[in-house]
Amino acid sequence: MKEVKAYIKSYKVENVINGLHEIGIENMTVIDVMALGKSMVDPEHYKYSIECVERYSEVAKIEIIAPDEDVSAIVDVVRSRAYTGERGDGVIFVSEVQEAIKIRTGEYGPDILQPPKQR
Repeated sequence: MKEVKAYIKSYKVENVINGLHEIGIENMTVIDVMALGKSMVDPEHYKYSIECVERYSEVAKIEIIAPDEDVSAIVDVVRSRAYTGERGDGVIFVSEVQEAIKIRTGEYGPDILQPPKQR
């Protein structure tokens, strides 16, 4: 199993989610976050934060836990659907997931990523 984290421009989220749905990816977490740093800040759409005393951009973080064989397709969709060609398009991280455990049932392993009827 892998975790795919993508930080993208907020206005691209709907486009990315629609693309992920088209390849069968339904389960994900989407969070509004603030990106700091030269590589993440869109120079056309940044704001100033008194708390951070930095320029920041409002971006979205998409998190997906997926079987290894789905990762390439997920990355391709995120890259193509989030792309603008401008600085601050975002970044994708792929990490290994050691274990997955359902809180309610105690089930564990990669099979919990499937809907109950497919397990």
